[in-house]
Amino acid sequence: MLYEQTIDGALEDAVGKAGLSRASLTRELDRAGAALDKIRRWKEDGALPLLNLPARRDDLVALRPHAERFARFEHVVVMGMGGSSMSGKALVALADKGFGPAPGRPKLWFMDNVDPATYAELLSRLPLERTGFIAISKSGGTPETLVQLFAVLEGVEAKVGKTRVGDHLIVITEATDNPLRRLATRLGATILEHDPKIGGRYSSLSLVGMLPAMIAGLDCAAIREGAASVLDPTLMANDMAGLAPAIGAALSVGLANERGINVTVLMPYVDRLDSFAFWYRQLWAESLGKDGKGTTPVRAMGTIDQHSQTQLYLGGPIDKMLTLLIQDTAGEGSLVSPQRVAGDTSLAYLEGHRMGDLLLAEADATVATLVKNGRPTRVIRIATLDEKVMGALMMHYMLETMFAAQLWGVDAFDQPAVEESKIVTRQYLSSRRRT
Repeated sequence: MLYEQTIDGALEDAVGKAGLSRASLTRELDRAGAALDKIRRWKEDGALPLLNLPARRDDLVALRPHAERFARFEHVVVMGMGGSSMSGKALVALADKGFGPAPGRPKLWFMDNVDPATYAELLSRLPLERTGFIAISKSGGTPETLVQLFAVLEGVEAKVGKTRVGDHLIVITEATDNPLRRLATRLGATILEHDPKIGGRYSSLSLVGMLPAMIAGLDCAAIREGAASVLDPTLMANDMAGLAPAIGAALSVGLANERGINVTVLMPYVDRLDSFAFWYRQLWAESLGKDGKGTTPVRAMGTIDQHSQTQLYLGGPIDKMLTLLIQDTAGEGSLVSPQRVAGDTSLAYLEGHRMGDLLLAEADATVATLVKNGRPTRVIRIATLDEKVMGALMMHYMLETMFAAQLWGVDAFDQPAVEESKIVTRQYLSSRRRT
C-alpha cells in the first residue's frame, strides 16, 4: 500500500465514550458488503466509467498533443467550478509548491470564482498573447464558466486577433448541443469530450484533472497506477476487514449515527496537500449531504492550525472526527546546528534536529494529544508524496465516499440542492435584467 490508515485512535477503547465500539465498526463493515457488490456492478456494466480510468492509457496518449501544445504557453488559465477546477489544482500542487512551475512549464492559474476584481487583476497582469485558456463545464451551461470565458475573450482578441483566439483555447464539455460547445465551435477552439457519466467532483482521473497535470509535467500514468493500487484490491476483496476505504466509511458513519460526531476534519501535515484537502471537502459534502445525512467536512492544515483551530478540537464540543494525514519527514530539511542554539538551554531540544523532524514530531504530538483528550482521531501515513501516492489518496477518498453514501442510503452522484440554487440564480438575473 502507498499509504497506511490507522483508526485505533477513533475507537472506544482508546478515546472512551466518544469513540466507536469495535462491535459497531464490525456491524457497519458488514453492511458495507452490499456497497462493495454495487461498486463491482458499476464497474462491470460500465455505469461508472470512473472505475475504468485507472487501467486506461489510450486516452492519455490522445491527450498528450494538446498538453504539449499548451505547455509552450507562458501561462495557462483553467476556468471551471467545483471539481472542474479543484481536481486539476490538487494535482498540479505536486509540481508547483507555490513558488512557480517546474522549469520549462507554464504557470497554471485556477480561476474558480467570478469576483470581478480578481478577474480584472488577472487580465491586467497576464501577457494574454502568451497565455492559454482551458474552459471546463460538463453541461456546457455553467454560468460562472461562461462568464469567465466571456471576460477574457475581448482581451485575447485584442492581443492576437479574432482569427487566432481559438489557438489559445481548449474547451472540455459533453458531446451535446450546449452553449460552451457552440461558442468554442464559433471560435475555432479545440473541444475535448467530457464523459457524461463522470461528475465534476469525481473527475480528477479523467481529462479534467489529467490535462492540467500533464501540462504541469506530471506523470499521469503514475497517478492512475496509484489509483489502481487502491481500486483493484477493493474490487477483488473477499471480505471487508482489510479494505481501508470501507473501514474509513464505516468509521465515519458509525460515529455519526451512534456518537453524534457530525464534523469530519481532514488535517494534512503536507503543504502540497492543501488543495487536496479542499478537493476532499467538496467530494464529501456534495456527495453525502442529503436527506439529513452526512457530516460536515472541514479543511485544516498542520502545523498552521495547531495555532488556530486545535484549541477548538481539544477544548470544544466532542462532535468531530479528525483525520491527520502525515508524511514521514524525519531527517529532511535544514539542520539546527549546535552553534545556532549555543548558550540558550531553552532551545536545547531543537539541537541536532532538522525541520522535518519538527514537523513529524508536531504531527505525532497532535495525534497523541487528541486521543488523550478523548477526540476520535484517524491517522493516514505516507512515506513520500508523488504521483502514485496522490492517485492512491484520491481513489481512497472517492471509494470511501461511495461506501459512506451506500451506508447512509443516499445517492453519491447527484446534487439536488445545488441544482435548485442554480435555477434561482437564473431567475434572479432574469428578473433584474427586466427591471
